[in-house]
Amino acid sequence: MGKKTTIYDIAKRLNTTASTVSRALNNSPKISKKTKDLVLETANKMNYQQNKLALALKSGKSNNVGVIVPRIDSNFFASIIKGIEENLYAHGYRVIICQTQNNQNIEVEIINTLLKAQVDGILMSISSINLDTKNSFNRILQKQIPLIFFDRKANIKDVSSVTINDFEAGYMATKHLINQGCKKIAHLSGNILLDIFNNRFLGYKKALEEEGIEFNKAYVLKIRSTVKDGQNAAKQLLKLRNPPNGIFSSSDYAALGAIQEIKANGIKIPGDIKVVGFANEPFTKFMELSISTIDQSPVEMGKIAANVFLQQSNNSENTKIEKNVVLAPKLIIRKSSLKHPNE
Repeated sequence: MGKKTTIYDIAKRLNTTASTVSRALNNSPKISKKTKDLVLETANKMNYQQNKLALALKSGKSNNVGVIVPRIDSNFFASIIKGIEENLYAHGYRVIICQTQNNQNIEVEIINTLLKAQVDGILMSISSINLDTKNSFNRILQKQIPLIFFDRKANIKDVSSVTINDFEAGYMATKHLINQGCKKIAHLSGNILLDIFNNRFLGYKKALEEEGIEFNKAYVLKIRSTVKDGQNAAKQLLKLRNPPNGIFSSSDYAALGAIQEIKANGIKIPGDIKVVGFANEPFTKFMELSISTIDQSPVEMGKIAANVFLQQSNNSENTKIEKNVVLAPKLIIRKSSLKHPNE
């Protein structure tokens, strides 16, 4: 590997000082345009690369923002990232995308890595909440780096968030199933230690309560947001003496798995069991049996999260504000939950 070009090499080539080269590369107003152009041209010819970390340490600004998501192989999080990138790129920021795979240890490592990289802010959807993750969040705040949660959040003073009304989403999905004739409604829930899943569960319970439908613990299963977990959950529900005739899933992937298992058992959807998912993943619309779901406006969520960061980063006094934006969920009704006219 060849020796890296330094500002001293450029200065020697141009018969000038290293400080002049440094000022020219950093667009100092003390250096003439002619000199700047000559230095930049020479630097390019010599394949010079600036030490971004050193510049960040010197200026206190790296123009890099860390974005942490549980997974990137879902349209929901990919769409949020798209919204974040669109707004941040327009303001000269670069985005470093990281995924935790819903692993709290990986999440802590990622946060430490981003802090070492001198990022200007961290936007994230958390994987879990424990002492280690809380300590990591506190380290971000101690360094006066803007921290903004989106979708999944921890309730921390002076930290902003952008979410949807998950309680309302759970309520409207369950209410829709009730209106379609379902009285025995199961709920496939995520980790209720996270606000999003707990609030969806509470919305589900509220809709049942309003209609005078007795809550049945056997109908509520805590699962991961995967097709396999959805299949396993449906197997368990179908073995019940009194199986459900409606399913509200907190995940489109789990809803898909449940549908596959139900159909494999010769049970008709929506005739015998009606299903509503969550997130409005693209496959829900294009399947032969399209899946009813809740849309979370992910691109808008990403754009708003980016705007909150920009507001805080442009005013040092705003790094410690708490701005909680709550978006309205949208119920998308498709074939999987629609009552037949003859029912």
